[in-house]
Amino acid sequence: MHKNNRQKLILEQINALGKVYSKSLASDLKVSEDTIRRDFNELSKNGMLKKVHGGAESVKQKLYYYNDNVILNNDKKEIIAKKAASMIEDGMVLLISGGTTNLAFARLLPENLKATVYTYCLPIAMELTHYPNIDLFFIGGKIEKRAMVTIGVDVISKISTLKADICFIGTGSIDQDGVSEESYEVSCIKRALINSSEQVVSLVTSDKINVRQSHHICSLTELNGLVTDLDPSDEKLRIFKDSKVTLL
Repeated sequence: MHKNNRQKLILEQINALGKVYSKSLASDLKVSEDTIRRDFNELSKNGMLKKVHGGAESVKQKLYYYNDNVILNNDKKEIIAKKAASMIEDGMVLLISGGTTNLAFARLLPENLKATVYTYCLPIAMELTHYPNIDLFFIGGKIEKRAMVTIGVDVISKISTLKADICFIGTGSIDQDGVSEESYEVSCIKRALINSSEQVVSLVTSDKINVRQSHHICSLTELNGLVTDLDPSDEKLRIFKDSKVTLL
């Protein structure tokens, strides 16, 4: 097999599996392990893979962990994202919390939007690097690896110095008493986002409505908008309409 074809197959395997082993590759491609190691060396030198003990790993950024195949209720989140994007105007300063609903929102922002965005969510920050007219600020701190967000006192301290036009809160749950969250640390950060914003908009899929979690974030009276995948006239949203929350 020609070297170029062999290396193409190696990269396809790495990108599909994340990691491959020289011994199994040698067997599959019917070449020696020394040949595979030489391929690894060349591909590594060109930045196309990372050599590890016994094999090689993909250099694709793990920040793209969130993809359309692993996001639950993706169709609902796209409905929410389109509604929320309609609220934004050029020149605004935005705070965007973490979560896959907000990631869908970031993906559907107007291509030529001129805005300033602050976020502590790694996948959202990476998504927004593709927007040429967005001034993007990532709020650093200790990384919570499962959710890919930064947490801790440093994050809260930085947020407290900001002043945004709108913050978009990815919502763990919401009921008649307001927004709540499972994680104490994330709830503190979302509270800081609210305190630093002129308007507060909650993005929430319908399965999280009339659900309550451990840590209270804000009451309904603190929300300027609630964006869901439901029609605003849906009976499930009556308690929010009665609380004078703008529904989208």
